[in-house]
Amino acid sequence: MTRLSALTLAFVTLQSPSPIVTSEFIYQTAPFPSAHASTIVQTKDGLLAAWFGGTRERAPDVGIWASRWPTVASAEAGDAGGAWTAPVEVANGAQPDGTRHPCWNPVLFDMGDGSITLFYKVGPSPSQWWGMALTTRDGGKTWSDRRRLPDGILGPIKNKPVRMSDGTIVAGSSTESAENPSVWRVHFERSTDGGKTWTIVKPAAVDTGSELDAIQPAILIHADGRLQAVGRTRSQRIFETWSSDRGKT
Repeated sequence: MTRLSALTLAFVTLQSPSPIVTSEFIYQTAPFPSAHASTIVQTKDGLLAAWFGGTRERAPDVGIWASRWPTVASAEAGDAGGAWTAPVEVANGAQPDGTRHPCWNPVLFDMGDGSITLFYKVGPSPSQWWGMALTTRDGGKTWSDRRRLPDGILGPIKNKPVRMSDGTIVAGSSTESAENPSVWRVHFERSTDGGKTWTIVKPAAVDTGSELDAIQPAILIHADGRLQAVGRTRSQRIFETWSSDRGKT
């Protein structure tokens, strides 16, 4: 987890017709010394970014922070317009019994129904974390109550899901076991009802050799409708796997 005095994100300038990529600091000062795993999404009136921040990765005080970049100033919301708002903690790992766990890997995703879901993980380590989510319908100004995803569903583990032409959402996910070294395994989580329910899809078993230690799939939709997923491995190479049936297999 890199120690930064400010979080840097690159994005396409919304107000320019040319593909100008701008790099700038979201903040100069913040109440946390370390930030990691940033995610960004376009909203109806600008941009929304999130990341996890705290003392250091795995520290109990690590929460999910967010900032908005509205295109138009709003006196009511206190927005300057064309500038990032001050970071706000939108989720943390506080539990009903008073304990607190770190948060991990937020993923912002436009659900296609006017809402944006923020997926993230809570738990003492990647081998013990669970999936959480909250939703905004106003570009990040206000948020719903936090909700735990169904047992066994972790949500997109680091990279954005994709939404197919029929509305099916496919999220790349993965697990890390508690063994040392941990066992890395990729799976996918698929929803046909806008994220209300999910099914788990695992890649086909290997015919020969050993299973690949792999995590954190990123999914690309090809022009012919096929899905390609790539991600991290312990084999000094990126892995790939393909689906020709909208992520069913």
